[in-house]
Amino acid sequence: MPRSGPTFEIVAVEGEASFWDDRVTLLACLNETTPRIPPWFGYDELGSELFESITELPTYYLTRIERGLLHRHATEIAGSLDCGWLAELGSGSAKKTRLLLAACTQQRRTTYLPIDVSREMLQTSGAALQAELPGLRVIGMWGRYEAGLAWLRDTGREPVVVAFLGGNLGNTTPEECEVLLADIAATLRPGDGFLVSVDLQKPAAVFETCYNDPPGRSAFARFRLNHLTHLNRRFGADFDLTRYRPRAHYDHAHTRVEGHLYATQDHDVSVPGLGHRLHLRSGDSINVGFSAKFDHRGFVAVLAAHGLRHQAEWVDRTWRYGIFLFRRT
Repeated sequence: MPRSGPTFEIVAVEGEASFWDDRVTLLACLNETTPRIPPWFGYDELGSELFESITELPTYYLTRIERGLLHRHATEIAGSLDCGWLAELGSGSAKKTRLLLAACTQQRRTTYLPIDVSREMLQTSGAALQAELPGLRVIGMWGRYEAGLAWLRDTGREPVVVAFLGGNLGNTTPEECEVLLADIAATLRPGDGFLVSVDLQKPAAVFETCYNDPPGRSAFARFRLNHLTHLNRRFGADFDLTRYRPRAHYDHAHTRVEGHLYATQDHDVSVPGLGHRLHLRSGDSINVGFSAKFDHRGFVAVLAAHGLRHQAEWVDRTWRYGIFLFRRT
C-alpha cells in the first residue's frame, strides 16, 4: 500500500559507526584466556558477503530450514504478530525475512526496521525490499543491537515486534545472552512481541558438519579469517592468515558450537591500535564465534524470567529448529 513521503532511509544509531572503534570491548575479549574477537567484527562489508555464501552451503541447514518454515507459515506468523512495526536484529540480506514481510504487507501497513552493522548490506537489502514490496516502509538502523534497541525505546512508535532470526541469539556467551534478553525485554512494552529462532539440541556430528566447510568449499574458512583481516586493516595488526587453521567444534559442556582459528606455529601478533600483543603457541586458538544450542523447555523458561510469555511456535521436527513468538507481559 503506497505511502506519501520517503519509504526508505538509513539512520546511524551509533553515529559514524563508532562500534568499529570499540577498543574497550575488543581489548577485553582479546585478553580472555582464549582470545576472542567480538562477533560484529566479522560483519564488515566483505564479512557480510562471505556469511551470505555460508548460508548457501549444502551442509548449512539453518538458513534452509528457517526459510522453509517461513515459506510454509508466513501468513500465520504475520497474523500472529498483530502489529505494523517489525524490527530485526542483525538483519543481513533479509532474504528470509522478506517472506514474512510480504505476508505482513498483505495484511496491514508495515514498517520494517532492520538493524545491522553493515551500511552496505542495509542499503542493498533495503533497495531490494523496496523493489519487491513497494508498500513497505523501511527504516534501516546502522549500528549494533544495543543502539538499535535504544533508538526504539527513545522514539515515539507504534506497537512493535522485535525479530531475531537466523539462530543469532546463540551467537553470544551466556552472560551476553542474559544482558541482551534483558535489553530486549526493557525495550518492549506490554503487548509487544519478540520473534526469535533458535537451533535445538542435536548430536554433535550434526553441528560439526554444519559449521565446517564441506570438501571443496571455503566459505567458513574465509569468513573466520576475515576477522583477522579486519583487525589488520582497522588497528594495524600484523596477523599472518597463513599461520591459522579455521575449524569449528561442538562443546558438550556449554552446549554450543565454537568457531576457532588455530595457530599452526608459535608466533607473536602486534595490535598497535590497541597497544596489545598476542603470544600464540602452536595449537592455541582465537575464538571467532559461538553458536549456542538450546533445550526447548529451558529456553522458554529463560525468556519467561524476562517477562516474555510464550505465545506460539513453528518447529521443524526433523532438524529441531524453530521460530518462537513471545509476548511482553
